[in-house]
Amino acid sequence: MNQPDHLIEAMQQGNEKAFSSIYQMYSGAINGVIYTILKDRNLTEEVLQDVFVKVWNNSQSYTIGKGRFYTWLLNIARNAAIDKTRSKDFKNSGKNLTTDNFVDILAGHDNLSRRMDALGIKKFVEALKPICVKIIDLLYFKGFTQAEAAEELDSPLGTIKTRARNCIGELRTAILEEKI
Repeated sequence: MNQPDHLIEAMQQGNEKAFSSIYQMYSGAINGVIYTILKDRNLTEEVLQDVFVKVWNNSQSYTIGKGRFYTWLLNIARNAAIDKTRSKDFKNSGKNLTTDNFVDILAGHDNLSRRMDALGIKKFVEALKPICVKIIDLLYFKGFTQAEAAEELDSPLGTIKTRARNCIGELRTAILEEKI
């Protein structure tokens, strides 16, 4: 999908119809990203609304020439969802997990493939080393911190930081080489 620069500019000028169009274009994908982290439909809807309020209120902070709008939006959503997981209410609600959480955990590897495909990076991520796939899944799709990923993979934090940087670099190179 091409970036709708004209809608973004109109939204930045306070055009509510442009904002509504942007919401229609991106809310489904952003909803999926948030749900992947939170695993709770009600919280996902709440965070989705918060994300788009932030987009409306902070639209001036996005510059078209500096990066893709979807990436900017994705970072806002991911950060909002991770912030929600760190809240006291969320941690307390996690003490009573439903069977849905366990189904999602067991089906996690299939979901990674679907999520990567939705972002258009599946073929690039699958070409990476298996450790890179694991690290990218934990950090970017499941919302783990680097410390949590280090614990999950039973590796030193410094190793995870280095591998994450290298893996993202390899992914970036593969994507850029494809676009040239």
